[in-house]
Amino acid sequence: MNAPQPLAFVNARLVDPESGYDGPGGVIVSEGVITDVAKGREFGKLSKAVRVVDCGGALLAPGLIDLRVRTGEPGAETKETLASAAKAAAAGGVTSFVVQPDTAPAIDDPSMVDFILRRARDVDSARILVAGAATKSLLGEQMAEIGLMREAGCVYVTDAGKPIVDSKVMQRVLTYAKGFDTLLAHRPMDPWLGKGGAAIGGEFAGRMGLPSISPMAERIMLERDVALLEATGGRLLVDQISSAQALETLARAKSKGLRVNASVSINHLSFNELDIGDYRTFAKLNPPLRGEDDRQALIEALASGLIDIVVSSHSPAPAEDKRLPFDEAAPGAVGLETLLPALLSLYHEERLPLLDLVRAVTLAPAQLLGLRGGRLSPGAPADLVLCDIDAPIIVDAARLVSKSKNSPFDGRRLQGQVLMTVVDGRVVHRAEG
Repeated sequence: MNAPQPLAFVNARLVDPESGYDGPGGVIVSEGVITDVAKGREFGKLSKAVRVVDCGGALLAPGLIDLRVRTGEPGAETKETLASAAKAAAAGGVTSFVVQPDTAPAIDDPSMVDFILRRARDVDSARILVAGAATKSLLGEQMAEIGLMREAGCVYVTDAGKPIVDSKVMQRVLTYAKGFDTLLAHRPMDPWLGKGGAAIGGEFAGRMGLPSISPMAERIMLERDVALLEATGGRLLVDQISSAQALETLARAKSKGLRVNASVSINHLSFNELDIGDYRTFAKLNPPLRGEDDRQALIEALASGLIDIVVSSHSPAPAEDKRLPFDEAAPGAVGLETLLPALLSLYHEERLPLLDLVRAVTLAPAQLLGLRGGRLSPGAPADLVLCDIDAPIIVDAARLVSKSKNSPFDGRRLQGQVLMTVVDGRVVHRAEG
């Protein structure tokens, strides 16, 4: 493949979370990397071989890195393929994403990691990374081949949406993964307190007649995970924390210096349980939506740095899996294309500075996984997003690029249109018009 034409982005608002810079400037990319960054200045005379992109004052930031994306490949390609997910990612300014191992068959051995990475090489609109299963077939009974999967290229291990219930197995996974300096992402949810539930227990679930999940289910499991983390010295990513009660446990773990980080889904920063409305299945998620007090606590935790990373929690489901009674419908929502504009809502509402929001979806996940991206500096990958952060949009689920259209943001007014996405120095998405 021929090297893409060098690009010079000028007249931009640069946001670089590594240096803490938020101001005017420009970026030059060539042969897949950033070669020059002008902060508060203009470039000198440029070669005629360089294509100049006038950003018109729009935001230019590192491409987003999404740590939690489900696809249907292999096994359920009608939901989403690697290629369709990558196109959706490009449309949302996401330049790298990590696919989850809950496929059919599960990504629980090095051959499956290699299979996904080989398929990913045929996709050029996003960088696709792989998470390996923590236990065989995600059953929580026998530890998977963590060391071999790590050698094959998996970036962390997880059982995706399934908690590892057996504490002995959880301890073994943390201990063994530590030997390879491998991160374990784990969803804290006590299965007995959550069994059969469709919504968080409380007044709203009771009024709606929905089978409920105990509000304590997340904290109880996280307390166990933190105790095992302290005993093993491993690395833990608390996957999609969603409750104020669990935040207390997380804060205590961080204060002890344990190697723990936490992610939150954009859905739990944007919605509360009342958004379920009249049994709206697009708002049925895993973990389920909580009360407004929890949502506000999550935003404050992101602002303080207690929560490190925001994910889309992209989980495609076709219409036939959603057009069911609420307690029978599949949980999950697509989110690659709405992650950035939804996140920008917190900036427009003056809840968080733009620099902090960008960090949570670029530098923070890059540093957690040891990736070179997430920054605007010479030598970094030329993965960029150009976004008009003030442009009003109305989310139309029917027009999403993803094969599945199950978006809770359908019909919501947001601000922030992705104008261009660049991966490895190549323009992989350009806004229409």
